[in-house]
Amino acid sequence: MDKTALSKEILQLVGGEKNIDQVTHCMTRLRFNLNDNQLADKAALQKTPGVMGVMINGGQFQIIIGNDVPVVYNELVKNMSGTPDGKVSSGSAGAGAKKKKNPLSSVLDFISGIFTPILPAITGAGMIKGIIALLVAAGWMGSTSSTYVILSAIGDGAFYFLPIILAVSAARKLGSNMYIAAAIGAAILHPTVTTLLGSGEPITFASLPVVAATYSSSVIPIVIAIWLASYVEKAVDKITHASLKLIIVPTVTLLVIVPLTLIAVGPLGVIIGNGLTGGISWLFDNTGLFAGLLLGGTMSLLIITGMHYALIPIMIASIASLGYDYMIPIMMVANFAQAGATFGVYLKTKNSKLKPLALSTSVTAMMGITEPAMYGVNMRFKKPFIAALIGGAAGGAFLSLFKVKAYVIGGLAGLSGIPMVLGATFVYSLIGFAIGIAVATVVTYILGFEEEPEAAVETAVAPATTVSASASVPTALLKEEHAQKVSEVIYSPITGEVKPLSEVNDPAFSEEIMGKGFAVQPSEGRVVSPVSGTVFSLSKSGHAIGLVSDNGAEMLIHIGIDTVKLKGLHFSPKVTAGTKVAVGDLLMEFNLAEIEKAGYSTITPVIITNIQEYDSIKSSGRTSVKEQELLYTVEA
Repeated sequence: MDKTALSKEILQLVGGEKNIDQVTHCMTRLRFNLNDNQLADKAALQKTPGVMGVMINGGQFQIIIGNDVPVVYNELVKNMSGTPDGKVSSGSAGAGAKKKKNPLSSVLDFISGIFTPILPAITGAGMIKGIIALLVAAGWMGSTSSTYVILSAIGDGAFYFLPIILAVSAARKLGSNMYIAAAIGAAILHPTVTTLLGSGEPITFASLPVVAATYSSSVIPIVIAIWLASYVEKAVDKITHASLKLIIVPTVTLLVIVPLTLIAVGPLGVIIGNGLTGGISWLFDNTGLFAGLLLGGTMSLLIITGMHYALIPIMIASIASLGYDYMIPIMMVANFAQAGATFGVYLKTKNSKLKPLALSTSVTAMMGITEPAMYGVNMRFKKPFIAALIGGAAGGAFLSLFKVKAYVIGGLAGLSGIPMVLGATFVYSLIGFAIGIAVATVVTYILGFEEEPEAAVETAVAPATTVSASASVPTALLKEEHAQKVSEVIYSPITGEVKPLSEVNDPAFSEEIMGKGFAVQPSEGRVVSPVSGTVFSLSKSGHAIGLVSDNGAEMLIHIGIDTVKLKGLHFSPKVTAGTKVAVGDLLMEFNLAEIEKAGYSTITPVIITNIQEYDSIKSSGRTSVKEQELLYTVEA
């Protein structure tokens, strides 16, 4: 689906811009803080092509998009007059309806709102640190070279100056001045202050003792400091005359918060941070497999509820202070277990629609994007999700038993995140991940699950481009009439360049969800019949034609991508549903130039939708084709 159109649809269905308090995104989800979740049409969103799922966690209204979420987010922002990072400036309809969250939801919302936006910086820096470690270990780069020093600075910079990055993110979330927050972070990291705190000499500020602490790479001290700063800033702003706000507000805020941080807030935050990271380390170091068993078995549940965001500060602090973290490998094995469970569904199911869906989502989950597998397959069939939890527990127990560590934060918690675990326990990490996958796969296969009818699965993964049939000839009768399939020769319905379906910018076709075949990039605006048979459907907009051949092959010719939005403009059908046709009979004329001028791709998939009833498909080998020339064959 066109991302611009999808973003507009989402904006409307969440209740419009006035209902949005804040919106950001992570790797796969749009995350909204809505003034009133009840104003969003959750049911309609779940049925929107391009949306994988909708959920509310920690008070956030989350829309699962997948890998294209950054594109959808950017298009969404373009359609908003207010800033997505703060409150929408225009109007307040819905603002008064904003509901109070319970304390836990508020905390989770605050944490996710702070850490989600900074993850790209942390991830990028972490990946660079992993690459450096790999290059040094392989002997391709010396640890004393200038290249190493510069690359290390790139990798370490985001972590060393993490308090400044977090200060900006926290201020944005709290609605306070981001630049004052950055100044607070910069002050506590200033080289002279850092040197003073590390001198070992007694330090005071206005006769008050300053506790020595290290703030580089710290997490909790700056978050607490900016939270307090937001109250100071707003209080001072409220009592200051407009003509003096520019001078008074930042000056007072800095003079109050920076010393307060050095005297009280910072040391307290350091104690809390060290206590959390030390507690987690103690748990993994002293409880054997129990810690991994518990966390690995519940990690997917934490992800579903959004509570995993509470672990992010601990992970970052652990990497920064200890140089490693135990929980990242556990999160990875939980994701691998989701992939294993979905692969178990692929092996077990006899449903021809579910099989390719399970395989493709399993691969996606292996790469660290688990939402399609988790929500599209495992949770839908229930038992595979239970198997994934068991697999995560088994793999987590092994990782915990051998104290497997991650040494950087970077990449998704899947195959792309393997550099995170490069180090002394790398081999054990691979074994643990394999255990998670294998156990989840086997348990899924043994437990089984209740199969859905083919139609139900097809409906569950229905893409943006489903054909609306004006069926004067019922498809079911045509299928019954042609129950015995034989090999079929498919001639090209269009003159143009032959393309693989992978080049079609629509996952329904590129991932072969609807069927298999090839696409043609038209050079002429004519469509003729590729087979002898019957037209069983013609979309109202004219952009899609369904046929069934005399030998029983069910076909779809889909002219362009998202051309349904033209509502029939530039299309001139020459047949109706029920028309008997022979190879070469004219089905449709369309204005190629005008459709492209309107901004739509005209690439045309020509696919067999009942491909499961055939053994193989073979291309003619042509890179360009004329209408009625051989395009491909299917073998029964």
